[in-house]
Amino acid sequence: MKYLIKLLCLSVCITVFTCGESKKSNGVSYGKSDAEKVPASERVDLKNKGVGSITSVDLPLVVDEELAKTGEEIYGKLCIACHMVDKKFIGPAPKGILERRSPEWVMNMILNPEKMVKEDPLAKDLLAEYNGSPMVSQNVTKDEARAILEYFRTL
Repeated sequence: MKYLIKLLCLSVCITVFTCGESKKSNGVSYGKSDAEKVPASERVDLKNKGVGSITSVDLPLVVDEELAKTGEEIYGKLCIACHMVDKKFIGPAPKGILERRSPEWVMNMILNPEKMVKEDPLAKDLLAEYNGSPMVSQNVTKDEARAILEYFRTL
C-alpha cells in the first residue's frame, strides 16, 4: 500500500511539472512567450526595421511642420478610412506609433504592406490581431511615406 501511495504521488508530481502552459523540451518552448501574450499593437519593438527598401531614417529633433502638414493631408486622403488617429479601428491607431516601432518599420509598412505581412513577424501578428484585415497598398512614394511619418511625430 505504501508503494502504491508513493507511486501515485510521484505520477501526480510528474503530471504537474510536465503539463504547464510553457513546456520546454531540448531548449524549445512550446508555450507562448511573454512577447506573444502582449497584443502586437501594444508590443514595443524599436530595433526591428521591417522588410523593405527603408534601412535608415534620420529624424531631426525638431518636427518639420510643413512636411507634417503634407503628411496629414496624405493621411486624410489615403489612411483615415482604416486608421483612426487615436483609437483602434479597422487598423491600429498611429498615435504613439514611434514609441513602439522604428521609423524604418513604419515607412516599410506604409510602402509595402503586402511584403511586410508575408515576411515580418510583427506585421504578421498585427494582421492576426486585426482579424486578417490586411493593409492595402496605397502606392505612396518614399517622400509621401516620409511626410506621413513626420505627421505621426506630431500626434
